[in-house]
Amino acid sequence: MKFEQNKNNGECDIIFSKEEIDIINKNGKIILTAEGLRDFGNNLVKVVAEWNLNFNEELQKKQSFSNEVKSKNDV
Repeated sequence: MKFEQNKNNGECDIIFSKEEIDIINKNGKIILTAEGLRDFGNNLVKVVAEWNLNFNEELQKKQSFSNEVKSKNDV
């Protein structure tokens, strides 16, 4: 899984490898071992900090109050 953020507008694509897509299609979910979850979490914290640098100032100051992720269609 790779995260590619557009530095112009802050949007991000999550790109899965063919192997990851095959696993998701087979299991209907992503399964992380304890070590895999630790590594994923550590990398995600780093990536999120970097993403915030590419958001405009208004979005950088905005607070989130939900654990739901909303898409453009939900807003």
